[in-house]
Amino acid sequence: MADLADEAASLDGYFSDAPLEPQPKYPPLNESFDRCVVVTNLPKVPEAKYEKLSKVVLKLVSRIGNLANYEGSDFNGFFMPFDKEAGSTLGCAFIEYETAGDAKKAIEVLEDYKFDKNHALHVVLHERVNHLANVEEEEFKQPEPEPFKERANTISWLEDSCQRDQFAIRHGKETAVYWNDGREEPVLDYDGAREKKAGVTWCDYYVQWSPKGSYFATIVPNRGVILWGGDNFEKLGRFAAPGADFVVFSPQENYMMTNNNNRNDPQAIKIFSIQTGKCLRAFPLYPKDFLDDKLSESEKANIPPPPFQWSHDDKYLARMGKDLISVFETPTMKLLDKRSLACDGICEFQFSPKSNIIAYWAPEHKNQPAHVDLIELPSRKSLRQKNLFNVTKCSLVWQENGEYLGVKVTRHTKSKKTLYNNLELFRVNEPGIPVEMLDIKDAVMAFSWEPQGSRFALIHAENPTSTKVNVSFYDMFRMSEPEKKKGSKKSKEKQLVAEVNKVETLEGKQCNCIFWSPAGQTIVLAALGDSASGTLEFYDVDNKSLTIKEHYRANQVLWDPSGRSLATTVSQPIGGGHFKFAMDNGYIIWSFQGKQISQKSFETFYQFQWRPREKIFNKEEIAEVSKNLKKYEKQFNAFDEAKKRKLRLEETRGKRKSRAAFRATLARLKEIRANMKQERMSLLNGYDSEDESNFVTKEVTIETVLSTKEELVY
Repeated sequence: MADLADEAASLDGYFSDAPLEPQPKYPPLNESFDRCVVVTNLPKVPEAKYEKLSKVVLKLVSRIGNLANYEGSDFNGFFMPFDKEAGSTLGCAFIEYETAGDAKKAIEVLEDYKFDKNHALHVVLHERVNHLANVEEEEFKQPEPEPFKERANTISWLEDSCQRDQFAIRHGKETAVYWNDGREEPVLDYDGAREKKAGVTWCDYYVQWSPKGSYFATIVPNRGVILWGGDNFEKLGRFAAPGADFVVFSPQENYMMTNNNNRNDPQAIKIFSIQTGKCLRAFPLYPKDFLDDKLSESEKANIPPPPFQWSHDDKYLARMGKDLISVFETPTMKLLDKRSLACDGICEFQFSPKSNIIAYWAPEHKNQPAHVDLIELPSRKSLRQKNLFNVTKCSLVWQENGEYLGVKVTRHTKSKKTLYNNLELFRVNEPGIPVEMLDIKDAVMAFSWEPQGSRFALIHAENPTSTKVNVSFYDMFRMSEPEKKKGSKKSKEKQLVAEVNKVETLEGKQCNCIFWSPAGQTIVLAALGDSASGTLEFYDVDNKSLTIKEHYRANQVLWDPSGRSLATTVSQPIGGGHFKFAMDNGYIIWSFQGKQISQKSFETFYQFQWRPREKIFNKEEIAEVSKNLKKYEKQFNAFDEAKKRKLRLEETRGKRKSRAAFRATLARLKEIRANMKQERMSLLNGYDSEDESNFVTKEVTIETVLSTKEELVY
């Protein structure tokens, strides 16, 4: 005790007399339920199936993210209540994730998820459930509708009385839209004057028209993608896609896809609904397991990302992966039937332009020959498979109406030292989808179908590096001569037979690209590129007429949607540094017959793009109009004459104004002289110089001999 007393005495003064009241700092209590979701519309099962259902649901929700886990507690983030009185589950489950982001993602992914044939899940936040539970019951009051705001008429440009087309150009810091009638110089429609006045950037990068021409998208990487439309190009909406440098619309203009080409961004590719502006889903630049881990970073950088492709009716969006095609349904953007389409070794696929058919090809893989397959969606039914042997590469080319599919096959000999080509031609609309093979002894450099026709063109030469090439035209049908029978007076008319027929070959041409007119019949054989001559040959396949023009260093040929005009451009990439051919930058607009209409040059020229228009006539209707063209000839001529008169009046406006001013001045001077008549007569003692009776008129005839000529007649 003495020791304790001594120790206490030694510590005297070290202790405070203030009462000890410790204030521990606990972390703030999280009273929100933002990490919790409630899953409803689950099957109601008895106790015997409770454990099995729990495992299935737990496995499903765990794919979204990690569930909450608390030390010292048996709760694992999943609870599915069971009603002992009813002897079954209640058809719902409570899920808690580690983060609020996973909870929101679960709502996006699992909402309307088909759990089985009879149950589609409904997922909501727990906070929303609490809010609904506390809502007081009261008489429903109809909310007042918001005042109607008329949207811009995105097809007003189609009502142009002159039936003109439009095109957009990007040069320097300018973006402009012009009218073009195919005869006169283009007329400016809009150049972003409203945005310039407001100090707002209209476009920083490339522009993109939608497939039907309803929307005009401008890319501003810092702000995303902005849509414009209507008479005055009003702003229709902005889509948050930072860094986007690429935009693609769906064929029916319901959706828009943006891409920032960032390999490290898990949301590099975004799919938006145009009507709501909502981002429906985001994808990384490459699908999972698409790039082989054994490749180096430089080798991976050389592999382009597989592109997305839309179906013609906007129902499906597809993307190639490793040995598969992932097909997503719109608007949910979920996998069709919850699984991808297995395609071992797939290298390329294409959607049909007019039906939900996917065509793809795969090389030799696992003791299987190379093959081209046609798959129907959504049934996944295989419509046709064509096996190919000794294949190096294939290229798929659909005809615009989806009636034919051409496959350019590059084959090799057994030694793999020699390459040669042939074409596999699929008649998609015929029963059984027959396939015809066309052997080409030469190397094929280009292959293109005639729009809405059965003809196609090839560029081929014995050596792929040849400067002189041949251009051959083929038809999927040939005219068959009828058989003459004895005793028959009249022979039957010629019939079309479904057989590939060579129409003609143009030899010794200097071209590397072919471009059919959207109206068919006319084709342009172009020599494009830095080392090419820029020769343009306008060839009428029906009338065999040829017009040769030139646009030096042209690197692009673009037909307008009507086929009346053609644009050739020399352009440079945006942000590509110094362009060595800047002196040639600009565009030339030609008529379909090769007549130059307009030419513009710019120091920096980036883009030229025609405004698309929807084709409302089919082949039969176009043929009917062509047949009765004379019926509309007077109407067209009257319109042309009225237009010429309007232009003539516009050109002579200044002259007519000067003439009217001269005549007015002359009339005023005559009036002044008439008013001064009496004063003038008084000064002349009553003599009126304007009275003809004061003058004597004499007529004098003078004859002058200009020349004489004498002739002797015997």
